[in-house]
Amino acid sequence: MNHQSTNEGLPEESDQDRELRETLGTALGTAQEHIQQNGGFFPFGITMSNDGELRIVMIAPGEPDENGDVDAGQMLNDVHDLLRQGRDDFRAIAVVSDVSLPDHGSDGIHGAAEHRNGDVLAAIIPYSPTADGFAFSAMEPDTHEPSIWVD
Repeated sequence: MNHQSTNEGLPEESDQDRELRETLGTALGTAQEHIQQNGGFFPFGITMSNDGELRIVMIAPGEPDENGDVDAGQMLNDVHDLLRQGRDDFRAIAVVSDVSLPDHGSDGIHGAAEHRNGDVLAAIIPYSPTADGFAFSAMEPDTHEPSIWVD
């Protein structure tokens, strides 16, 4: 009997691809947990340090406006600024935010991972409220331009 690997003929996943996938997957999964527990989330980042450890990066929301709304766009900018400042300590980062998806008629999680070598991986996960919590649709690829390791 011949026991061939099921991966035969497939390209080997690079360290960068694995690190991007792991960082983005952790960020998207964490965002899903926050939605299930809290009904939403503020933008945050996940970093992979030079030694491979994953950490969450969150910032405190600013003061709510007169309508009680927090400026999530400014928070997203602040997360990016913080990650750019510490980028020498990271191999990869991912940033997630809660977005409106008009084409889907729902909200969604947008996640973008970036590797210090310039590779980018991005995805969205549409979601909608249900009687029991939230229903998440299949992850869809998305586009994203590098924003952390750029000067």
